[in-house]
Amino acid sequence: MKNINKKIKNIFSKKNINKEIEINGWIKTKRNTKKGTSFIDIYDGLSINHIQITIKKNIIKKLKKKIKYLTSGCSLKIKGVLNYNKKYKKKEINTTNIKIFGKIKKPNKYPISPKYHTLKHLRNVSHLRPRTKIIKAISKIRNTLIQNLHTFFLKKNFYWIPTPIITSIDTEGYSKMFELKNKKLFFNKKPFLTVSGQLNLESYACSLSNVYNFGPVFRAEKSNTKKHLAEFWMLETEIAFGKLHNIINISKEMLSFCFKKILKYNYKEIKFLFPKNNKYNETCNNIKKIIKKEFIEINYKEIIKILKKKEKIFTNNIKWGIDISSEHEKYLTEKYFKLPLIIKNSPKKNKAFYMKTNEDKKTVSSMDIIFPTIGEIIGGSEREDNIKILDKNINKKKLIKKKYWWYRELRKYGTIPHAGFGLGFERLLMYITNTKNIRDVIPFPRYHNYLKF
Repeated sequence: MKNINKKIKNIFSKKNINKEIEINGWIKTKRNTKKGTSFIDIYDGLSINHIQITIKKNIIKKLKKKIKYLTSGCSLKIKGVLNYNKKYKKKEINTTNIKIFGKIKKPNKYPISPKYHTLKHLRNVSHLRPRTKIIKAISKIRNTLIQNLHTFFLKKNFYWIPTPIITSIDTEGYSKMFELKNKKLFFNKKPFLTVSGQLNLESYACSLSNVYNFGPVFRAEKSNTKKHLAEFWMLETEIAFGKLHNIINISKEMLSFCFKKILKYNYKEIKFLFPKNNKYNETCNNIKKIIKKEFIEINYKEIIKILKKKEKIFTNNIKWGIDISSEHEKYLTEKYFKLPLIIKNSPKKNKAFYMKTNEDKKTVSSMDIIFPTIGEIIGGSEREDNIKILDKNINKKKLIKKKYWWYRELRKYGTIPHAGFGLGFERLLMYITNTKNIRDVIPFPRYHNYLKF
């Protein structure tokens, strides 16, 4: 009989019953019975599912010394016949032979033993935590999200532009940046890790019209909150001749498109992440709200009026000009509206120098998309295309004008109205997976006082 080399996700078809199967994978668990039979659960990473392998007494005798090495984490090749176990109503492989690739040297010290581990513990073994179901599920959803963000922008005729990671200027104008020490002689000026590729992206929008980037960005704030990292991923877009309503619409379409794909391709992972208390249905309903584009669009000044009525429940006084804080976002999205929120036209003093000033001279043409439990997911605006106003903004923010010479030249040579936004990728992933700490949705987290891997 010819062996059929299979991936676990392809095994469960009826046509494979009673056929000899060959699979590669890792042991999740192993258990022995009083009758001398052993059962091991094998996974191969391509599916959230595993399959049970039955090793009968006669095969155990044949394998002899190999059996003692069959512990959680061991990698191996299994050959056997796929059967349907009528008693337990599931498919299993009756083993005929085993080849071990990698043994676990000290099974009692294996950090990912088959028991419950906290996510905090798993962060300290980031090189091994992909072997757990929860990190596998999050990683698969992350992959679907990345692939479909690119697919969405391809369909919308956007061009992907790889913007620099090493830069000499601060896009936001007030960020704490990572300086690349001892590299000044190399570049003849101080280099930093980028906080955003937006300014560079704008230069390509002035030629290719619709562009986006997607890559890592860096912030040196000494923050240890559950929503901040020193290195994270951001998707940014710029739309030539675009207005505020254009970037709001493209944001909603993008989120709707990607959430639809998550439900299509990752329903098993979503179901695994929310197995109890009807959380699966609740999460699917929340995702469906995004798919249906159920957002509340509202101006900043109206938000202040709403918050003012409940001022006593908040820590600080509510008045026009304040930043919308986490406690305000939580109240608005989880109690007042119970929907994602798009806050438009925020005070100029709270926003970056490049945002377009509205006619009232006090606000900018901006939008922030706020999600329940997470907070801000997307921030965007129309860009200031008038060089005189841009220069005033640069001076008011006390920035060094000469550092932005090339950005200013975009306003000198064929300037255009344009708009764009940035998406915090890991925060979006937190919302989909209901993960409480951003450090658990990125493969190797970097944050203040932590650089282990």
